[in-house]
Amino acid sequence: MKKKILIMGIETSCDETAVSIIQDNGKKPPKILANVISSQEEVHKKYGGVVPELAARNHLEKIDTVTKKALKKSKVNLWDLDAISATAGPGLIVCLSVGFNFAKALAIGLNKPLIAVNHLEGHALSPMFENELDYPYLLLLISGGHTQFLIVNDLDNYKRIGTTIDDALGEAFDKTAKLLGFGFPGGPKIEEFSRKGNPKRFILPKPIINKGGCNLSFAGLKTAVLRSKNLIKTFKDKCDLAASFQETVLEIIYKKTKLAMKEFRQNTKGKTFVVAGGVAANMEIRKIIKKLCEEENFKLYFPKTELCGDNAAMIAITGLKKFKKKKFNKLDFSVNPRWALDEKAIFLKGSGVKL
Repeated sequence: MKKKILIMGIETSCDETAVSIIQDNGKKPPKILANVISSQEEVHKKYGGVVPELAARNHLEKIDTVTKKALKKSKVNLWDLDAISATAGPGLIVCLSVGFNFAKALAIGLNKPLIAVNHLEGHALSPMFENELDYPYLLLLISGGHTQFLIVNDLDNYKRIGTTIDDALGEAFDKTAKLLGFGFPGGPKIEEFSRKGNPKRFILPKPIINKGGCNLSFAGLKTAVLRSKNLIKTFKDKCDLAASFQETVLEIIYKKTKLAMKEFRQNTKGKTFVVAGGVAANMEIRKIIKKLCEEENFKLYFPKTELCGDNAAMIAITGLKKFKKKKFNKLDFSVNPRWALDEKAIFLKGSGVKL
């Protein structure tokens, strides 16, 4: 294996068109040469959420340009790449297909290996650009589409010990922000306006807080916000409700993470905790988790803030890990919008879920 390895990562699972090129020269961690992201925030803002057809069309329009920008910024020749990695799931199928088919075309044209990457595994490995992480470690994955506790045993080896039975945490933030008229994306807006509010003003429910083990639920909390909206008369009221929502989320995260740590200890001897995904950029969530890790004697790792949301660098580093183990994919590999990290885990969503 040559000394320097160059991997391209491509990400189009939802509403970010992203291409990254990273270099591994035998030292740790690998270096990000380029990490270009084209956001679709303005495209979807007026709808209050992502419209799949519009997102896919935007990916088609931007993928070539974003790739050229990444190559130019990294000063890498396309033919010098060692492999093409791309998100193949989970996500919106029309969006995944754009990036993954583009990756297939590059792999064929360049005669380079194709590496299909699970978007969630990209988040799981994203702190490795700055830190050497030893397996096993406990992972809290919190994003717009996923909220899970997983034991990371190795590359491609995950055990899920908790998940949301309804809304993901990022989705709950976005829907609450929409109800309050704060706009899209909602997570940063809720965090911003919470600073101006009283977190004790509204008493909101904490669904399944005392049952279900490490599993979580946020739909009932969102519904409570909708009902409390009738009490909103002023901008200060809105900020108070936003602050109360976030405070309730913090209490849920604290309690459920503590349970996950206990279960992790029962299964392993590890003491490492990783928090990744778009919601991991929330500073109040970071504070409460840091507090808990100090109490429970866990070593805590976050990705850099710019690597919390969807990006292609995390896809490239996962591609790099797979490249070193020669885990390549055939060109007939298909995208999977429901690709789970732990494929043995029971599906826990929808009405009638028993905990």
